[in-house]
This record gives sequence, structure tokens and C-alpha cells, in this order.
Amino acid sequence: MERPTAEPGAHSRANGCSGAAHGALRNGYVRGLPAPDTQIHHIVHNGGLYKKPFNEAFEETPMLVAVLTYVGYGVLTLFGYLRDFLRQWKIEKCQNATEREEQKDFVPLYQDFENFYNRNLYMRIRDSWNRPICSVPGAKVDMMERVSHDYNWTFTYTGRVIKDIINMGSYNYLGFAQNTGACQEAAAKVLSRYGAGVCSTRQEMGNLDKHEELEKLIARFLGVESAMAYGMGFATNSMNIPALVGKGCLILSDELNHASLVLGARLSGATIRIFKHNNMQSLEKLLKDAIVHGQPRTRRPWKKILILVEGIYSMEGSIVRLPEVIALKKKYKSYLYLDEAHSIGALGPSGRGVVEYFGLNPEDVDVMMGTFTKSFGAAGGYIGGKKELIDYLRTYSHSAVYATSLSPPVVEQIITSMKCIMGEDGTTFGKECVQQLAENTRYFRRRLKEMGFIIYGNEDSPVVPLMLYMPAKIGAFGREMLKRNIGVVVVGFPATPIIESRARFCLSAAHTKEILDTALKEINEVGDLLQLKYSRHRLVPLLDRPFDETTYEETED
Repeated sequence: MERPTAEPGAHSRANGCSGAAHGALRNGYVRGLPAPDTQIHHIVHNGGLYKKPFNEAFEETPMLVAVLTYVGYGVLTLFGYLRDFLRQWKIEKCQNATEREEQKDFVPLYQDFENFYNRNLYMRIRDSWNRPICSVPGAKVDMMERVSHDYNWTFTYTGRVIKDIINMGSYNYLGFAQNTGACQEAAAKVLSRYGAGVCSTRQEMGNLDKHEELEKLIARFLGVESAMAYGMGFATNSMNIPALVGKGCLILSDELNHASLVLGARLSGATIRIFKHNNMQSLEKLLKDAIVHGQPRTRRPWKKILILVEGIYSMEGSIVRLPEVIALKKKYKSYLYLDEAHSIGALGPSGRGVVEYFGLNPEDVDVMMGTFTKSFGAAGGYIGGKKELIDYLRTYSHSAVYATSLSPPVVEQIITSMKCIMGEDGTTFGKECVQQLAENTRYFRRRLKEMGFIIYGNEDSPVVPLMLYMPAKIGAFGREMLKRNIGVVVVGFPATPIIESRARFCLSAAHTKEILDTALKEINEVGDLLQLKYSRHRLVPLLDRPFDETTYEETED
């Protein structure tokens, strides 16, 4: 079936769709731009799984940029070996951790080669990270000034505070990280009544009425039967996945999943297989192989097959193709674990995450995980699902049994902000924040693309990666932006592929248009200064082929 776009001449990319002409590629990407007067039609594949356009792009790295990036790392590596040689002969002072002389015959505690990157590459740009903030992480922050006199091995604080730096790096998506307003007042009242700490686990003396209230509220917010809250978002993944799967089970994990999901999968003892990022052909092939071949050697059926995905991928800015994942999960009778750390509050008309964003049923997701550290301006995480699942985790999850309960003021911060998003505070403030974040996201992404930067991810994702590529430009971009009173996060290898270093902007509902325009103006100037405008509007398909309408036909029991 065909459906015209809202505007003639728009890019032919939606719902994993493709146009038949103009160099269009399947599965949501275009290689070239159509003529301005050409009417474009979408061809909807996947049995119409998507209810609205799904626009996501990853422009290929220009060949010259890729070559120069490899050359840059090669030069840095050569100089690294030279400096290590000078350190070995005491010509250059060695400041990295080394073995004591009396332990030189022991098995090395510090692996010299493993620390090579940190000593010789990371240390050059170490000043771009761990910058000390001394204010609320709102739209603007105050930062303590620091200097280094030994090439970033150590830092000295000058005593000066840099005021009103535009904050483009915090995960404060809805603007609830603040020290004034309803959330702060409610948290202050709870602090005066309950104190700051609980000093016990939930199973002992640490189960407060506030914890019970929070979990009921989470379940209502997500539209699930039950939910459980945890004191740490990272541990919510790493400690609960081992409780759900074990030996004889199979985990199918997206190649770009967060470290907490990776650690949880490894701790579980289950077999792990990786599928290409957001690539449903890759996932389906693994599912087919798992069912056909079973476990290695014995060929017995797997006890469980668990698919691990994220709502928004925090380095790519991409959104999971959840309708397709759910269709595959149903077809092959597997389980789905969805990490909504970045998507809860940030996606969907009412901020209920990627499930609402696609208009899906929460019951189709077996395990709904998320954190309070981003959209809610607090700390901790949650898992939601059927009552049987939550009752099981209360007994068998290490995070539930051994970890100290959430701090009462933090719980109240979550409750107040969540009620605000749901509109239960009697205002429309929460809904307005969700809408403002969506508007800010589309505006910021559109402006950056117009300037000629290569921007990764989905047009609705508040995580906006701007590609830097070359190692020298990682530190240069962060420093130049800080000179202009803008705080940004820069990311390089090994957190990203070696030729895909980037700056990552996180948008917030607290950002006004004036703040965004100021940031965009400075980004444009720095982009010209460092020659970062690599875009040639040549987009690469993430997937290799379209699905037909029978791909996700569910099998009968």
C-alpha cells in the first residue's frame, strides 16, 4: 500500500519504508535527495507495524575522514611507544602506576600494554572529562575551574567558579533536576520526617510506606500489574538479569547495549549471542538458529530465550524498532527485556516511554526496566511487569535482598515528578515538559543537520551525537565549547568505534529557544574552526532488505 508524505519532496524514509526511485534505499534511509518538485510515496513494509513515520539515519563516514582518523591514531600510537621508551630509560618522568622494585619478579599487577591507551592517548585529553560541577544540573550550571601543570596527570583548583555554563550534557530530559519548585519542597518535607537514609534492606527494616506508594505509582504509570524499585539503575540490570536466566538459557543482546546489560548477561551464566544494532534480520536469524539447533552439543531446546534491547541507545541516539522486536518475540515464543533508562519520560505523548511512542501494549513486553536518574531527576531504577515476575524478583533478586533501600527524599522526588508527568498534581506542567522536550529535540537536530554536521540517530531522540571522528578533535571540541561557556560531553574509543568519536548532546525541556540558539551559534563557529561539517547527505541503510507482510505471521501453539 502507498501513502503520500505530508510534504512533496520530503525524504523517502519512514517505517522501514523505501521509495522506488531517486536512489532511495530500503529500511528507512536515503542515499540521495529527490528533485524539489517530485512527489514521494512511502511503501509500507512489515505488515504496517508502524503507526507513524520512523525516521532514523546514520550517514556514512567520508573516506578521506576515515583515512585521516586512522592516520591520526597511528601517529599517536607511534609517539606513545616513543614516550614509553623514554620513560623506561628515565629520560621522561613516568607518572603512571608501576610495580614496586621488590615485586618486579611477581606476576604484573598493572598490565603495561593494557594501560597504553590511557597513558598516551587518553591522558592528552583527560581535561575533557570529570569536570567538577558545583550547582544544580539544570539548563545552566556552575563549574569549578581547574588547571594542570603536568599534562593532565593531576589537576589543581584555582578557586574560581565559572558561572552560567549552558549544560548540554546532563540527562535532565524533563527539567526536574532543580533546587526549587514542587519536587524540592516535597523532598524537603520527607527529609525532615524520615531522614536521609534507611540503613536496611527492603526485606528487613527498610521497607517504608513511601516505597510501597512509589511502586504502586510506577505500575499505574507503566500500565503493568506490578513494579519494584531499586536503589541503583546500573544494578537494576546487572543484578536482575542473573535472577531471570541462567545456564541452559540463551540471551540475544543488541551489539550496542549498555554495560549494565552486558554485565548482567555475563553474570547470569547463560549463553550470549549478539545481533547487529537494531537489525531485525540479524535477530531473526539468531532466533531461527536457536530454535532449529538448540543448545550446543546436546541439541536440547533452550530453557528460555531472552531478547535484551534498549529504548533509546545512549551513544547512537537511535530508538529500538520495538514493533518488529515484539512481532519476532511473539513469532518465536521468546521473552523480551526492555531497558527504558533514556526513553522513559522522554518519549511518547505523555512521557510513558518507547512503548507508548509506538502505540503498543505494555503487556507485550515481559520485563520493563527503567531508571529514575534521567527524566525524574533522582536516582535508582525499576522493573515492571506481571505480578508473578515482581513477586519472584522480590525473593531472588540480589538487588532486592542485599541492597539498601532507596533514600526517602529520593523516593519523594520520584513520586512528585511522576505525578507531575501524569497530571495528578492538578497542573499541565508535566505534559508541557514532555511536549517542550520533543520540540527542542526536533529543532536542535534540524538546525545541526542544516549546518552540515553528521548527526546520528532518530529525529525524536533527545540524545544527539555529533560526529567528530579524529582523535585531536575530541579534546579540541570540548575545550573550545567550554571557552564559549557551553558544557558538552565528548566520547571516543573505546566507548565508541575507533573512527566514530563524537560529541553527545542531551536536550532538556529546561532549555529555552534562546539557550538552544546560543548553543547552536557557538557550535556552528566551532564547527567551522575545527572543520567538522562533514555531511554530504549520503545516508547508509541500517538494514539490508525489507520485510514482507508475512515475515511476522505468528505461529499457533
